[in-house]
Amino acid sequence: MNTMANAFDKPLIDRTERAGSVRRLLLFGGFLIVLAAAMALFGNAYGGIALLVIFALVSIFGVVALFGFALGLISIGGRADEGAAARSFLDGARQGAVFVDTKGRVVYANQSYGRLIGAENGADVQSPVQLLARNSGAAEDVYWLAKAARDGGGGQRVFRLDTPLSRADNQARWYRVSVRPIQSPGGMLEAWQIADITADRREEEASFRTLQDAIDYLDKAPVGFFAADAELRLNYLNATLATWLETDLGSFDPGRATLSDHLPKPMRAHLETRLKSLVEGETQLIDLDLTTARGRILPVKLVAQKARERDGRTGLRSIVINETFGEANHSEAATARFNRFFNAAPMAIAALDDQYVSRRSNPAFERLFGSNAVDGHGSFLELLTEESAGRLGGYLQAASDGEAEISPIDVTLKSDKPRSVRIYLNAIPDRVSGAGETIILYAVDMTDQRALEEQFAKAQKMQAVGNLAGGIAHDFNNVLTVITASVDFLLMNQKPGDPSFQDLLLIKQSANRAASLVRQLLAYSRRQTMRPKMLNLTDVVADLDLLLKRIAGDKTKLERRHARNLWPVMADIGQFEQVITNLVGNARDAMPNGGTIKIETRNVEEGHARVFGYSEMPAADYVLVEVSDTGTGMPADVAERIFEPFFTTKEIGKGTGLGLSMVYGIIKQSNGFIYVESTEGEGTVFRIFLPRFVPEPSLVAAEKQTAIDVNEKVDLTGTATILLVEDEDYVRAGSVRALKLKGYDVHEADSGLDALDVLEELDGKVDLVVSDVVMPEMDGPTLLREMRKVRPDMKFIFVSGYAEDAFAKNLPEGEKFGFLSKPFTQRELAMTVKQMLSSDD
Repeated sequence: MNTMANAFDKPLIDRTERAGSVRRLLLFGGFLIVLAAAMALFGNAYGGIALLVIFALVSIFGVVALFGFALGLISIGGRADEGAAARSFLDGARQGAVFVDTKGRVVYANQSYGRLIGAENGADVQSPVQLLARNSGAAEDVYWLAKAARDGGGGQRVFRLDTPLSRADNQARWYRVSVRPIQSPGGMLEAWQIADITADRREEEASFRTLQDAIDYLDKAPVGFFAADAELRLNYLNATLATWLETDLGSFDPGRATLSDHLPKPMRAHLETRLKSLVEGETQLIDLDLTTARGRILPVKLVAQKARERDGRTGLRSIVINETFGEANHSEAATARFNRFFNAAPMAIAALDDQYVSRRSNPAFERLFGSNAVDGHGSFLELLTEESAGRLGGYLQAASDGEAEISPIDVTLKSDKPRSVRIYLNAIPDRVSGAGETIILYAVDMTDQRALEEQFAKAQKMQAVGNLAGGIAHDFNNVLTVITASVDFLLMNQKPGDPSFQDLLLIKQSANRAASLVRQLLAYSRRQTMRPKMLNLTDVVADLDLLLKRIAGDKTKLERRHARNLWPVMADIGQFEQVITNLVGNARDAMPNGGTIKIETRNVEEGHARVFGYSEMPAADYVLVEVSDTGTGMPADVAERIFEPFFTTKEIGKGTGLGLSMVYGIIKQSNGFIYVESTEGEGTVFRIFLPRFVPEPSLVAAEKQTAIDVNEKVDLTGTATILLVEDEDYVRAGSVRALKLKGYDVHEADSGLDALDVLEELDGKVDLVVSDVVMPEMDGPTLLREMRKVRPDMKFIFVSGYAEDAFAKNLPEGEKFGFLSKPFTQRELAMTVKQMLSSDD
């Protein structure tokens, strides 16, 4: 092999030896020149000729030397020694090394390369590209490496060849080939390295097969196994457990799924409680139910142990035993099954002794009654209010005496917030010796149900009263419209000096007061017209400061406290001002001897909204307005009825009982909530929650209709053709008369069907339709839809005592119409008609 190595090294060795020979020739030539010169100097006949010949030879040699320096064949210094050291290092390397020039010629190859490729001498040496380019298993990788080297980079590839490079045998081998460019005195070279890594790969494959065998043994074990971290995130589960859980092991992502995902909700708290008591290195048996991916119950027994993981954290490792196998014939399995049912039951269950002390209880019992109620912590009656304990005591005694049928009983727990619980009792006829259990107690939390029942009953009551109030208001509006119109006609024919003129004014003022009462009824029934705008409640209350101080009076101190950066809300500013003034007036009346009224505003975030404990109010962001006083307060039975219409605690003639009803209706119609808390002798607090409004950047607020200034002096006459539809004869007659006095051509109809007939008789030549909303046979919105089929551009005005929103929802989206609220005056009717006729819509 040394001969082969010399053959491999010969090109570099030849280049170094030629450089030494040239130096010796230069010394010899110099000696000849000196000798010839001496012969010529001492008159030798051949000295001159010899000198000329020597100079000619030196010239030829000089040209050769110049080419030698240019080609790197001649060098000065100790490069031969450095090259010998490098070759000695490379010859001893275990990896094959070969240097190739830019033309693909082998410049150097070490002994390991020769052995690796099976070359017997230097003539058999081929570059890696020449050697592997024809091999389909390595051609692509070698081509990529060669290109990377030419581009000034490098790289490494690993590949498998069915036939080894040395062809010593026919066994497949693995090779690792790398290349990188290097700069040499003669130009750029490619340094290739190649190593046989078959032994390493076989060792890796052997280790992998061993690991695979271990996993296969674990996967095919007759028991399940899982490993989880401290948060119960599953890091591993074997195939047996995956099959039981009906989970695809191929899609299992370690650390994503949790054990809690396969636990029924009642079992989660039970498992967490058991695991909390488990110390590191200790094994514990836990009976529980798992849920499969398809929602099926899987009864199992866990053999769980806490262990320290490699990252230093504590994890959980557990064997899982499927207890569905053979449990029917195994008493321990039957006991485990009972324990699962007992622990997983959503109903609180406990076994009591003769002293009514719990001897055994399930997790639901602890969740309902607290840790002080679990086994051996005192009589169960100590958990109840005095009244409830007195009633339940007789039932417990009956159960202890062995009575068979005992009726359920509702009791109240002693706690910060009263909780209602329904108790079921069963006697234990066959007492287990030494156990001392005589009563089985079942308990169901009824608190939420009771709250919902009370809330529903209250809502039904308020809705019924609201419907009644709304119906009365609607009918009363028609009466007031007739009275107001008749008085207006009479006033037109009376002079201010006439004795009856003042009587007519008094009638009109009284009608206006009655209309105000009707508006309060409509506010309570949530059927009044609202014009919500984006408001800052701090600014609204601040603008009312002077008015509120007058309402509060001299004996009362008025304080305002406002939080910074108050959120905006959507509300009708006029209606909200009525709410504040009404609450301040009620607070003043509750403090006949004076006191303090506080008005506070602040933001209430969603999480804080739950703290108030108002079950009907969903958790969200609200703006809270509190109006509190230090007055006489009121008892609970009065506070429950305070928002009912016509309910008042004031003396006769000092209140209508509609003020707080109006407040309630306005807040509800603004999608808000209002609550009252009062204590006799200490004062009252009204809390108003209005939902936070988040305006869209692109939203442009626009009013549905321009407000009518009834005092503005404008020309209200016209000549348009108007169709007036109203089922109340007196209301219709008054409106027709008022419009005819303004010069309009008025046609009338007493129903929607009659109006369609009139429209057909007029060939659709109607400029404006003024229609009531609530009519028999066909209501106003239906009439509008039918008329649109004949005249799509028909202008329409609705007249109603209800809110515009109460009927607008029955119309197509984007429908344009005018609106006039009952009761109305002649001028208001004429103004609305004039405005609608002059509009572009």
